[in-house]
Amino acid sequence: MDFLRRLFGSDERQRDNAIHLYVACGRCQAVVHVRVDPRNDLMPEYGDGDDLIGYRLIKEIMDSRCFRLMRAEIEYDARRREIRRAIEGGAFITRDEYEQRRSAQPSSRD
Repeated sequence: MDFLRRLFGSDERQRDNAIHLYVACGRCQAVVHVRVDPRNDLMPEYGDGDDLIGYRLIKEIMDSRCFRLMRAEIEYDARRREIRRAIEGGAFITRDEYEQRRSAQPSSRD
């Protein structure tokens, strides 16, 4: 049975290495959760030689209420530790803020 869990990814030791961004739209205040795969979505940046100096993430995010694009840009060092973050058209929020606002928002099906 353990073999099947490991084979199909049910092993609890596996953890989510994703980067989770929580954003609020600057216009309508709708909240958005974005999951980023650091192995595929981060762009490497190189110095003068072929030395890796860090990574950059540029993510365009659209909410489901007013459909306004927000542009997030995050810089990482060579060890993929965050150095700087900026966003246009919205604001970064915490996971707790996201959960609170999400539960307070009326459902889009209402």
